Amino acid sequence: MTAGPATDGVGDRVEPRRVTDREVLHSGAIFDLVRDRVDLGDAGTVSREYLDHPGAVAVVVLDDEDRVLLLRQYRHPVRTLMWEIPAGLLDVVGEPAVDAAARELAEEADLTASRWDVLVDFATTPGASNEALRVFLARGVAEVPEGERHERSGEEAEIVTRWVPLDEAVALTLAGEIHNPATVVGLLAAAASRAGGWSSLRTVDAPWPHRRGTLPD
Repeated sequence: MTAGPATDGVGDRVEPRRVTDREVLHSGAIFDLVRDRVDLGDAGTVSREYLDHPGAVAVVVLDDEDRVLLLRQYRHPVRTLMWEIPAGLLDVVGEPAVDAAARELAEEADLTASRWDVLVDFATTPGASNEALRVFLARGVAEVPEGERHERSGEEAEIVTRWVPLDEAVALTLAGEIHNPATVVGLLAAAASRAGGWSSLRTVDAPWPHRRGTLPD
């Protein structure tokens, strides 16, 4: 897509301000609560607290009938059984994001995929967390052999799967029936990309400047 006069210059740009001090307020099992003192130049120095998060990946899985895979899983902070796309943390240092996505797909849904593309990237809550999330599009799906399947535990042990036509999943999202942010973003992005003949898809190693360890302090 070529930018026109109305869109010239529109696009996020990594431009960090100097951090003069950092304090870990709480060290958690998955993420930490930190406080930075940030030098904003002429605007002065401010204190900002946020979650330091390892980042995550999610997968919009499409089958040959244009159906998307949704998983139902309990999410305790919101006390809700949520319908979601497969997703997981980037908790292995240096692991390619697509490998993490493939692992999560196998562990949560007992599936593999032969074709992978980057669908969309987003920052989940940029005012309160540095969590970066990359959503992949996976196609050419096949089942993991029964003897090789992951044994799920905790909330994952109660996962229910369902194949839903993509258009119906989008309609459910717009009707306020689906709330998981990766799922909302992924479904809408998939519908938009499909409408454009999938020309917006990027390779699995496309630049991802907001992934943890990539952003400068």
